[in-house]
Amino acid sequence: MKKLENKCMLITYADSVGNNLKDLNYVLEKYFSKAIGGVHVLPFFPSSGDRGFAPMDYHKVDPAFGDWSDIEKLAEKYYLMFDYMINHISAQSEYYKDFLKNKEESKYKDLFLRYKNFWENGEPTQDQVDVIYKRKPRAPYVEAHFADGTWEKVWCTFDEEQIDIDCRTEVAKEFIRDNLTNLCKHGAAMIRLDAFAYATKKAGTSCFFIEPEVWDFLHACEEIIRPYNVELLPEIHEHYTMQQKIAEKDYYVYDFALPMLLIHAIYYGETTYLKNWLKICPSKQFTTLDTHDGIGVVDVKDLLPDEEIERTKEDIFKYGANVKKIYNTAAYHNLDIYQVNCSYYSALGNDDASYLLSRAVQFFAPGIPQVYYVGLLAGVNDLKLLEETKVGRNINRHYYSLEEIDLEVERPVVKKLIHLMEFRNTHPAFSGEFELRTCSEQELHIVRTNGEHLAELKANFVTKKMTITYSNEGVMQILGD
Repeated sequence: MKKLENKCMLITYADSVGNNLKDLNYVLEKYFSKAIGGVHVLPFFPSSGDRGFAPMDYHKVDPAFGDWSDIEKLAEKYYLMFDYMINHISAQSEYYKDFLKNKEESKYKDLFLRYKNFWENGEPTQDQVDVIYKRKPRAPYVEAHFADGTWEKVWCTFDEEQIDIDCRTEVAKEFIRDNLTNLCKHGAAMIRLDAFAYATKKAGTSCFFIEPEVWDFLHACEEIIRPYNVELLPEIHEHYTMQQKIAEKDYYVYDFALPMLLIHAIYYGETTYLKNWLKICPSKQFTTLDTHDGIGVVDVKDLLPDEEIERTKEDIFKYGANVKKIYNTAAYHNLDIYQVNCSYYSALGNDDASYLLSRAVQFFAPGIPQVYYVGLLAGVNDLKLLEETKVGRNINRHYYSLEEIDLEVERPVVKKLIHLMEFRNTHPAFSGEFELRTCSEQELHIVRTNGEHLAELKANFVTKKMTITYSNEGVMQILGD
């Protein structure tokens, strides 16, 4: 099974590149075997909601996608990342069903975060509710209705299908150990801890990223997977200083700030804020431009002035292709003020030069690049799926058929992107040092060096023109079109 490498990672659902995991393997081998080094297969377990993020059982692959043998075949060729939703489990899982049926007699009665056991008087005060970092405008709970006719409140941070786990209890610790161990045995090179910052709750606090408990929690997870040589990636969308804190503890982090900073630089032909971030960002990170969620806004707080954040967010609706404010409203089941729903290619106006420039910067930036499957094919906003489902995030969750992929890979922008990714995966300079060189505010000049190996990017954000120069057996070459 492949372990982590400094090569481009694809982010995809199991059924978005073709219909299933076998199709995904086929497409990668046919078109992207040199461009892709790793794959983050978004939750492929049986699930009751949120496109896989309400998992029912981590010991199973959803039969609609395939089985563990399909996952393990991928793991032979690509390093794989699996999701572990450490904060919650499905309301339709056997664990929660058993709890509802047997209540105090259930062996899972301590798996869930029961209000009566968490709050001093079984209920939070209004002051305690007010300080919780929450996704709902009220105390985060659902009512658990038991078979004996009684009911009580259990913690629910996200959707009602996602019931929070009480990670402090012994039964939860064993639950986590069992699931993480199982994922390691099936080929994971890295496990992404989804929503981990919500998992260390403490009455009277924000119940989000609580120190020092969060570090003890991460360390405990790390100890479970250490024998398998598997890495952790704690997932968090928040102020960039939180990512820096996590990186200081020598964990991998996400660079969720880069997407908006690049859009700002490309829209306005000005690189000051982008350069500042490239100087201070962690080096042990995964860079993103697009993911299965939206384009992050909260992640650039204090990296862009507030007025520039608002300006950029508003201009996505102006300069972006086929993206409207209404897609980020209740009409499309989307009230997330922290993200803008749009494909990255469409956010840049479906402009090939701007898109390739953004990818070149991502590939030269510190860290390991992740490319979302829609971005891999320079995908436009899927208005048809959006209107059919009335779910805002589906604008960037297109389902590609095998026939459609055969056509998309022939587009010049996709061919050039594949060429860039193959270059990023194979040139030795990207395993070395990162240097940002002085240039005008309209330009960006990055040099990557590793011993005698060198790769150099010069880009103009007004003209959207760039050149990539690199060493090849002692001879300097320019990456061609």
